[in-house]
Amino acid sequence: MNVGPISGASSDARRRGGRKLAALALGVVLAVTACGGGGTGSGSGSGADDGRPKDSTAAQSKQSEAVIGIAPKDGAESVKTSGALKVDAAKGKLTEVVVKNPDGEKIDGEISGDGAHWTPSTHLAASTKYTVHAVAKDSAGRTAAEDSSFTTLTPKNTFVGTFTPEDGSKVGVGMPFSLRFTRGITKAEDVEKAIRITTEPAVEVEGHWFGNDRLDFRPEKYWKPGTKVTVDLNLDGVEGRDGVYGEQAKTVSFTIGRSQVSVVDAKKHTMKVERDGKVIKTIPITAGAPGTETWNGRMVVSERLKVTRMNGETVGFGGEYDIKDVPHAMRLSTSGTFIHGNYWGGGAFGNYNASHGCIGLRDTRGGWDKKAPGAWFFENTMIGDVVVVKNSNDATIAPDNGLNGWNMSWEKWKA
Repeated sequence: MNVGPISGASSDARRRGGRKLAALALGVVLAVTACGGGGTGSGSGSGADDGRPKDSTAAQSKQSEAVIGIAPKDGAESVKTSGALKVDAAKGKLTEVVVKNPDGEKIDGEISGDGAHWTPSTHLAASTKYTVHAVAKDSAGRTAAEDSSFTTLTPKNTFVGTFTPEDGSKVGVGMPFSLRFTRGITKAEDVEKAIRITTEPAVEVEGHWFGNDRLDFRPEKYWKPGTKVTVDLNLDGVEGRDGVYGEQAKTVSFTIGRSQVSVVDAKKHTMKVERDGKVIKTIPITAGAPGTETWNGRMVVSERLKVTRMNGETVGFGGEYDIKDVPHAMRLSTSGTFIHGNYWGGGAFGNYNASHGCIGLRDTRGGWDKKAPGAWFFENTMIGDVVVVKNSNDATIAPDNGLNGWNMSWEKWKA
């Protein structure tokens, strides 16, 4: 029997099969168009317009041309605390730079006007890991970002500053904030920049260096009573001299009490105690005898001792005196000037000068009489109060002999 091939089907059958395939294909096309949501009855089948420029996808797919450079390199160690950290942008502008320490505290810095550079406005702390996040945009507005981290050096040699007054203290209107450094400072500007003083109410405060190891701060005139002073010592990481770094990060606050300025007249042998602008007591005194006169000038009480020993050998007077129980002593100079109670002066008080340079007030041995001038003045005096001496046959005390920078003009102080 002769069997024909499959292709031998009739032409009518082929036509019916072709119509079915065509209908199926048309249904698929309609379904795709409907899912696309572009059917509008126009029959165009072009799809919805999403509002974007036709080349937006291509534009967004291009990488930003901005190139960010961060120094030091990622993962660097033993990085210097000043001068090493820099962020730059090429073919674009920096829009954001965030540098943080492990506690999340940000390092202040500034982007240059042209957006090409960022530099920190302060030094970095020593032995600290920092993270850097930088963002820049190119001319087309496309962003680029870089992240990095590094660790600063651990110094072999360090310095600290011992300071007065103490944190939390209340002091008189003449009290400066005084720092003495354990190492001589050769980079004074960097150290001074790391110390910030704020006051309430606000007043201009300037620093002055005495030698290379002491820095004092004060306003032009005595502090206003009630002023609150805050000192931020951001010395950690400051290179005070080659290879020697600060290690302090501390905030110190103190408050100014009432105003008390006492004026000693060495010729009249009296002292007028002025409280908040009013004289509250006039006290007979004895000052330095001829040949050992008391310094003239404005002096600040820097220490209060209920009883102390005074030995002439410690201040260049040999064995001329050694009094082991001087009552109610208040230091006015580093060189040994005190205003203190005196129980051995006899009739000197208010009549003649008999001391070796100190200011003596009548008192009792042991300081038991609370009404005695020496005891009264001690109980009514605080650290930072001012004692002014005039009409003595001696020079004006040096500004660095004690906390006595008030004897320097404001112009010289700032210079």
